[in-house]
Amino acid sequence: MSSRFRVAGLFAGIGGIEVGLRRAFGEKLETTLLCESWEPARQVLAAQFPESDLHPDVATLRDLPSGLDLVAAGFPCTDLSQAGRTAGIRGVQSGLVAHLFEIMQLQNKTVGRAPWLLIENVPNMLALDKGEAMAYLVKELGQLGYRWAYRVVDSRFTGVPQRRRRVLLLASKTEDPRPVLFSDDTAGLDEEQLHQDAFGFYWTEGRTGLGWARDATPTFKGGSSVGIPSPPAIWLPTEQAGRKIVVPCVEDGEALQGFERGWTLPADLGRRNGPRWKLVGNAVTTGVAEWLGQSIKAPGDFDLPSVKWERKGAWPTAAWGDGTDVWKVEASEFPRLDPYTHLTELLSLDKAQPLSWRASSGFWSRLRVSNLGRHPGFREDVAEHVPLAPVPDRKTK
Repeated sequence: MSSRFRVAGLFAGIGGIEVGLRRAFGEKLETTLLCESWEPARQVLAAQFPESDLHPDVATLRDLPSGLDLVAAGFPCTDLSQAGRTAGIRGVQSGLVAHLFEIMQLQNKTVGRAPWLLIENVPNMLALDKGEAMAYLVKELGQLGYRWAYRVVDSRFTGVPQRRRRVLLLASKTEDPRPVLFSDDTAGLDEEQLHQDAFGFYWTEGRTGLGWARDATPTFKGGSSVGIPSPPAIWLPTEQAGRKIVVPCVEDGEALQGFERGWTLPADLGRRNGPRWKLVGNAVTTGVAEWLGQSIKAPGDFDLPSVKWERKGAWPTAAWGDGTDVWKVEASEFPRLDPYTHLTELLSLDKAQPLSWRASSGFWSRLRVSNLGRHPGFREDVAEHVPLAPVPDRKTK
């Protein structure tokens, strides 16, 4: 490896991959190019990565810097996620990944040295349309001559109390991605060691799914089933009435993704429903990228069991391929177990706001007609909270 590790980030968001890689490589990391179309995200990138070239649109990007070591692409999950439109890999937003392969094809023709390629997205793409999205990705990688491997990981392995599952797909023409992704493995998180003084859930759900998480929040999302980019709520059963159902502040959201608090402040336009929560919800957990960077620097041995897999239905949660063959790998979603930060230790409880009357009453009305939320005491505390909830957003005619 050269004295510098040079990275280009496409669909860069607020730079979660690049922040994690910077922690792994230190001063050796050089983020040469960031490409992002959404203006609030560009404001964050411009402030936090002033040394990097910033390009506004992957569709018009034709040239990548020379001498790159890695190209990262956390392409939009809008058409792949359960919270999104589920239009599939050919959808308007998720289909933008096609530009990545056009760029890499051009890179292969004009630059002798091919970099690592990292793709990040939601696990639903392994199952949606019988795994058509993953089939498309590996086909394109095969045409580029890349060997690839992928693994679903849960962000909690980095110690943050957010249950966030993501696919990491790593590919290379010259290197073997398997020791990078599969040399670390554990039996997983011991749920019995988690505290029971805080439970995260989606208040924007009710009839279909709560996203229930013990001593953690569920996955932060850029949107929800009711179209609101909002933080999950947190049930604090030991707090006083009126403070048992709260929402974290956006700075807590940044910390739950591994960023410094205040990371998205450059995009704060002073509006009540500004873009910061959506920026956080769309980000990559920095600790996940840090682990990946450390593994690229010093890969271990690949010795996990793997068996040849014939495509049928959803793809496995971990696999590798070379040419047309696919091999399923027996790997957990917890490559390692960093010291866990319990949710109440991370939360700024003095800044957490009680879930509003409008939000809590709407959630309660949906909850009552579902079979969800049966944890002892939860329904009773939601019902108690509604009449005590703050009402500044309650509109009267």
